Amino acid sequence: MKTQWILFWVIASLAFQVKAQYVIGSVEELNNLKSLPQEKVYLHHTGPIVFTGEYLHYAFYCFNAQNNRASDISFTGYVALVNQKGEYVLEQKVRLQNGLSHGDFFVNTDVPSGNYKLLGYTQWMKNNGLEQVFKDDLVIINPYQQDQSQLMSTSLEEERRVIETTRPVDSSMVQIKLSEKRVGTRTKVSLQLVNYKAKLGHGTYTLKVRKKDEIRTGPAENAISYARSYFDVKGELDKKVGDSLFLPEQRGELLFGKVTDPQGNPLPDAKIVVSVPGEGFLLKFATTDAQGSFYTYLRKDYKQDRAIIQPTDHTQDVRVSFGTLPNLDASGLVFGDFRLQSSAIEAIKKRSIYNQLENQFFSAKPDSVLLGDPVDPFDGGIPNTIYLDDYTRFPTFQETLVEVFNLAGYRNSSSGSDYIRIAQDFEKYTEEANSYPAIVLIDGVYIPDHEKIKNFDARKIESISTVPDQFVMAGKDYQGIMSVKTIAGDYFEEYTPEYGINVPIKKAQPQKNYFEQRYGVEESDQNHIPDYRRILLWEPQVEISDAELQFEFYTSDLSGEFEVVLDGFTSYGKPISVYETILVQDDSQ
Repeated sequence: MKTQWILFWVIASLAFQVKAQYVIGSVEELNNLKSLPQEKVYLHHTGPIVFTGEYLHYAFYCFNAQNNRASDISFTGYVALVNQKGEYVLEQKVRLQNGLSHGDFFVNTDVPSGNYKLLGYTQWMKNNGLEQVFKDDLVIINPYQQDQSQLMSTSLEEERRVIETTRPVDSSMVQIKLSEKRVGTRTKVSLQLVNYKAKLGHGTYTLKVRKKDEIRTGPAENAISYARSYFDVKGELDKKVGDSLFLPEQRGELLFGKVTDPQGNPLPDAKIVVSVPGEGFLLKFATTDAQGSFYTYLRKDYKQDRAIIQPTDHTQDVRVSFGTLPNLDASGLVFGDFRLQSSAIEAIKKRSIYNQLENQFFSAKPDSVLLGDPVDPFDGGIPNTIYLDDYTRFPTFQETLVEVFNLAGYRNSSSGSDYIRIAQDFEKYTEEANSYPAIVLIDGVYIPDHEKIKNFDARKIESISTVPDQFVMAGKDYQGIMSVKTIAGDYFEEYTPEYGINVPIKKAQPQKNYFEQRYGVEESDQNHIPDYRRILLWEPQVEISDAELQFEFYTSDLSGEFEVVLDGFTSYGKPISVYETILVQDDSQ
């Protein structure tokens, strides 16, 4: 049985540069590209004011810009924080499912106070520039820095300036019903979402309950204002022949680079293997084009933020470079001009103290990372695994194969370098006898030269797994896969390919289940822990497909006005934004 691993070429005829941008070479190519709809993005977030020491949570919505339905084009989305100099403070990558995702980032104390922009986009959207990209104002307050000149008012006129806080609302389809609107601290509140319009109200929404900011600023973008602001964004690619192009990440997260000879000349038709190591490793093969460029996509979940890229032929003296995606040119951004009033100083002090207390007890209120789909590194093959602790141990890897593992061993090669071969299973497969080498990996690291691991310390090995299937990788035949797992599981950390690179890669943010505070008999251990949560409920994406949905949350030790927000879009693309207010009172005072 042969399994073909095929590299998917999105637009194979276009010239691919090391900066991951194609050059559009003809009118025909341009027309083909324009047939792929553009996208647009909306971010619902927990701003617009965030302090250092706090998390900013966001929900990511990606739409087809031509019909306003959830986009099925991009596999990956991006969220960036940009300062007033147009510099990226951070960029996060999120994986999209039906155009949706969510995430968060912690604002460290090294981020200065100031006016910032929150951006949301896909690589495909970057082709149309900043006009296509979601943009919203964020104010970051760092109470630990002495210089607050970026935010402080400089005149009495600025002190007296009143900020407009109205925002559009539409509750014609879905409404929020609260069990009560005046409650005590650490009290359970029941919340009901009521859909009055049957299928017309079906959709995906963000639901949150957060304390109203004591510091007045302009409101964050909501779904309705977003729909108005981005109504006229372009529905197709805004490029012409000869322009460079960001590739759409349709098949997964894009990895790319270039292969040259020692003199720096591009090497076409070079066979390259990309291994993302660790538990649930990924193995991808690629062939360079006429310019020596290669690219591949990562679609399955992976654990390690690292890739080892090297030629399949260990005798091929090459130089491998890893490509990076250029940032958007953010120099044209127009920032808000929020100014702190002197009357806000006391509120800032209180909030920073509460944040310190919350962070001190963070380990008692942990979020949990959702486990992704289990990765099958053998792609459906059933491995035969032995654990070396079950056998007499031998000093070297080669001796272990000879004495313990009778399904595989070293063979002499006419090229002078011995290779590992896995025995064929003629009872299970009808195939001709061959002398093909095996694909060999240690902790997910592809080993191009089997000779070099003959004397690997077998005392470090936990298990050896083999699959006898035949594979065709980058045009070469292999007899089976051997996966060696070390006890430490960290072989990739010190591995340096003779011809190739071991490089960090940007990993997508993991999806989380956010901690939900509860009080009661079963949660009595929480009674003595300070609770200064400003966000009482955060459901980044709620699907409404019935007449009613029930939720509950507990108030914290903070009193004052809290805002209940439902914000999102119907399945037909209509924006919905609904607001309610509850008053939390401290009964002990």
